[in-house]
Amino acid sequence: MSENDIEHSHGMHVVHDGPRQAPPLLLIHGSGASGGFWGPVVPALAGRHHVIRVDLPGCGQSPPAPSYDVPAQAGQVAALLDDHGLRHVAVAGHSSGGYVATALAEQRPDLVGSLSLISSGPSPDALLRQPFILRVLLAPPLGPLMWPRRSDAMIRKGISATAVRPVDLPDDVVADVRGITYRVMRTVLRRNTAYIAERSMPERLAALQVPVQVIFGAADPRWEPSSAHQYDAVPDARVELLPGVGHLPMLEAPATVGELLLSFTATGRRRPVIPDA
Repeated sequence: MSENDIEHSHGMHVVHDGPRQAPPLLLIHGSGASGGFWGPVVPALAGRHHVIRVDLPGCGQSPPAPSYDVPAQAGQVAALLDDHGLRHVAVAGHSSGGYVATALAEQRPDLVGSLSLISSGPSPDALLRQPFILRVLLAPPLGPLMWPRRSDAMIRKGISATAVRPVDLPDDVVADVRGITYRVMRTVLRRNTAYIAERSMPERLAALQVPVQVIFGAADPRWEPSSAHQYDAVPDARVELLPGVGHLPMLEAPATVGELLLSFTATGRRRPVIPDA
């Protein structure tokens, strides 16, 4: 497979960038988003990695799925990696994509070499009161009525409400967001909350023997920024707070995020265990 290849596998739209022989780096988007949200950081990452971007089920260009439970989504990602014979993959997840990445490491530690979590809220109590436009769009009575009637401008406004710096949203990314249905979005949000309510992210990660990097915007309007320090409880976790950045670091500060990911994947990857002869 050459650079910039697209496939559909295990119910997911998948995009490959960079040389196939390079170390693999899997990028998992957050709720209601798509692999396109990683676009600004891909060029830098693809210079050193075989970058794999997935559209999770029901998001972007991927069809709906029977279950949106976080472990079920992680199982689909595991099947994709198995198909390609990949092991010890560096995995980065944005927002709830960090939950899928963590569930992947819980289910299949052989597949995950390191975890980078970007804007992934650690526990339900860290969730802030959401921006007004999101409250309107995501809750009854107006949500079910307005959601299918969202204009491009409204979608851009909703996404930008979670950022602090101006963000550039290409038309194809806006189209990806438009594709998710209200029912799927609400279900995904409930399943994500259930995952971190059952066990917090730091608790889950502390039980895993995998290098962890946490990147958080110091002005995140969705999650209390100081909650990033809950991850200090994870042995040897690297926690990075980005000043003047909101919930979308890949769009707000792509150069910084790219540098942090490349630095971590170069030094933080867990080495494969080679059995004694």
